[in-house]
Amino acid sequence: MLRLDPVPLFMNFPSLRLMLMRFTLSLFGLLALNAFAVHAFAVELRVYPEAVTLHGPEGQQRISVVTTRDGYASATVDLADLQIESTDASVAKVSGGVVFAVGNGEATITVSADDGSRATATVSVVGAGESHEWSFRNDVQSVLAKQGCNMGACHGALAGKGGFRLSLRGYDSDSDYAAIALQARGRRIEMGDPGQSLLLAKPTGALPHKGGLKLDVNSRDYEVLAQWIASGAKAPSDEDATLEHISVMPELALLAPEEHSQVLVSAHYDDGRVVDVTHWSQFSATDEAVASVEADGKVTVRGSGESAVLVWFGSKVALARMTVPYQNDISTDEFDEAPRKNFIDELNLQQLATLKLPPSPTCSDDEFLRRATIDCIGRLPRAEEIEQYRDQPESTRRDWLIEHLLSSEDYVDYWAYKWSDMLVINGTRLRPIAVKTYYQWVHQRVRDNMPWDQLVREVLTAKGRSDENGATNFYALNQSPEEMTESACQAFMGLSIGCAKCHNHPLEKWTNDQYYAMANLFARVRAKGWGGDGRNGDGLRTLYVVTDGDLIQPKNGKPQPPAPLDAPSLAIDDPNDRREPLAQWMTSPENPYFARSITNRIWANFFGRGLVEQVDDLRHSNPASNEPLLAAAAEHLIDAKFDLKQLMRAIMRSETYARSSVPLAMNRSEEKYMSRYYPRRMMAEVLLDSIDQVLGTSTDFTRLAFPGADYQDTDFYEKGTRAIELYDAAVDSYFLKTFGRNPREIVCECERSQEPSMVQVLHMSNGETINPKLADEDNFVNRAIKEGKSDIEIIEALFERALVRKPTDNELENMLSIIAEYGDDRKTAMQDVAWSVLTSTEFTFNH
Repeated sequence: MLRLDPVPLFMNFPSLRLMLMRFTLSLFGLLALNAFAVHAFAVELRVYPEAVTLHGPEGQQRISVVTTRDGYASATVDLADLQIESTDASVAKVSGGVVFAVGNGEATITVSADDGSRATATVSVVGAGESHEWSFRNDVQSVLAKQGCNMGACHGALAGKGGFRLSLRGYDSDSDYAAIALQARGRRIEMGDPGQSLLLAKPTGALPHKGGLKLDVNSRDYEVLAQWIASGAKAPSDEDATLEHISVMPELALLAPEEHSQVLVSAHYDDGRVVDVTHWSQFSATDEAVASVEADGKVTVRGSGESAVLVWFGSKVALARMTVPYQNDISTDEFDEAPRKNFIDELNLQQLATLKLPPSPTCSDDEFLRRATIDCIGRLPRAEEIEQYRDQPESTRRDWLIEHLLSSEDYVDYWAYKWSDMLVINGTRLRPIAVKTYYQWVHQRVRDNMPWDQLVREVLTAKGRSDENGATNFYALNQSPEEMTESACQAFMGLSIGCAKCHNHPLEKWTNDQYYAMANLFARVRAKGWGGDGRNGDGLRTLYVVTDGDLIQPKNGKPQPPAPLDAPSLAIDDPNDRREPLAQWMTSPENPYFARSITNRIWANFFGRGLVEQVDDLRHSNPASNEPLLAAAAEHLIDAKFDLKQLMRAIMRSETYARSSVPLAMNRSEEKYMSRYYPRRMMAEVLLDSIDQVLGTSTDFTRLAFPGADYQDTDFYEKGTRAIELYDAAVDSYFLKTFGRNPREIVCECERSQEPSMVQVLHMSNGETINPKLADEDNFVNRAIKEGKSDIEIIEALFERALVRKPTDNELENMLSIIAEYGDDRKTAMQDVAWSVLTSTEFTFNH
């Protein structure tokens, strides 16, 4: 349990407020694989790839030799320390760690180390005697991308550079070919003398080039461009092989600090060819604290944990994962004997065993009571709940609490508020009636415990009046097909696809064509009516769908056949509501993003961080901290038919959730593998409500301003309304704004801030939130004084109300000595005692 003793700050009475402000600063001071054992590993060599087919005279394959541990790839071995031979040099030869095609047939590559260990790989060569032509789409574009020519900082910028513009990362081969071979009177290429081509002369420094030296005349990339030009500079063709996906080797490596790993990349084409494209791929590390990667795919381990290398080639992405156990000397018995309640614990403990991270012990019952109540229903436990909880049998006490929380009305208020954040319910963008109707629609669905897939389907397919069907206001907030697409993908699948509106997504697989195919599903949504402005404007709209009309894709000037992401196209002339098949696809258990997205959001609510961070950023290039656990939790939700309470129940029942927040010496440095519970500050609304709950006060939320209006609605919220019941982000509250309330301007969890600031510290110390509440004659402390309660009784009650525990003997003694310093001014003394509790880290943080 956190123990934050504020009493010493009171000992210097003349500087009390200064010391208290300093104390408030403490508010902000604060692969799982069973096969991976934690004992010594059996080591042997392995060659990657173990079998490869080289196509044509230009076929080549880079190889990598790794040590293995119980069959899993480990550190890469320096090829200079090995003997590498081909059994048939007339078929394949090896030079500099690269295997080159020589003639048709098969050969074996043998790798030998000085200690006698050996490994082999099989090479097949086909088409060695055939002529070879480089493809603009698959080869020339790859060279340009690797050299950075078509990146945003160079010719891939919106306006290009120096009059030469390419599509970003080569997503539009046809227009790029025209820019290179046809524009500027064709002077960028010279077929008779390729070296005189601007495409080669500038990046090699033969002619002035603002981008500097980009290409070595002795490189293979130079040879590719020169040969393509010399052979006639052929345009991209529909007959070109299509890149289907890329793969990496090794996909998973078990490493130690300071070790290296070489990532190899293969491109898989629809004509059956698998081609080594390591030299054309681009690499980036997802967690530089664990591992960094160089431009050629060489990984260097820097710290412990799990990380991944993102590989990009030809608008396709793949991940190579790295696991680096912590340098802890720990017995496997600690994991074998750790308590387990469900699949969450099994998968979490598997990962902790792999990483050699011991789990913290289980938290106390009172800690669990406070933690679960804040996380599940967004408030502190009430006195009667504390008493009921402690009266339960110890063996069933926590299960009783979980069911009590999930069935409470406060659960409805809290989760309706959370979904209102996600759905951007905001009076700066909707009229008052629409705001209220939308919120009431959400609130009722939460009360009914509507399955998540059904709720989302109702949003996506909504029709009718905005004051009768609140879900229609999703379309009032998003009034173009592009906005509808981006908001729906972000909110319900955790996908930010906005980059694909102008070009293929630079970090994901989504293409410009896919973006407009998805957006065309919303192209026939219409609305009529608005209702005027000002106080008399009701803002009523009627949403309906027409039977024809399409969204034009700017790139080609015609509509893209409507299709959900990664799904077959719909008939473009079908008059039915396209949103129906969209909703069916999006909420399907087979959709790899839908269940994972909401699962990750729920997980983040209870653990303070998602298995994927940011919580609504589920792109492939942003891997989960525990992928097996996220997959299993999502499957659990699917099996529960998207009943969110079932997932919440599983989380709160798990030992993983119930661990102490006090770190052990061996898990203190980790912050994402859930070896312990991570303390975090309560969200702004919950913190404000908790202050009121402890003091028995309320906050006035009667002021609500609407932009462009010459009035303020003074009867929107009744006195006594809690912050968590505010269904409109336009409510005027300095405290909520200062402590990071989500302004609900866009669909993004990044809108809510948990960042500490000096403004927050000053407001807690001297602002108009806590101090007026402490001075309230009818607050809990002043009522207790009037009722004749003793100092000890009031102090103990404050601790119970705020921290769900009694003060320690030392805390009680120090508090009483503070009160004594105030003499007869008992009221002020008690106010400062209450203030110190309310501004302590133990109160403001959930732990």
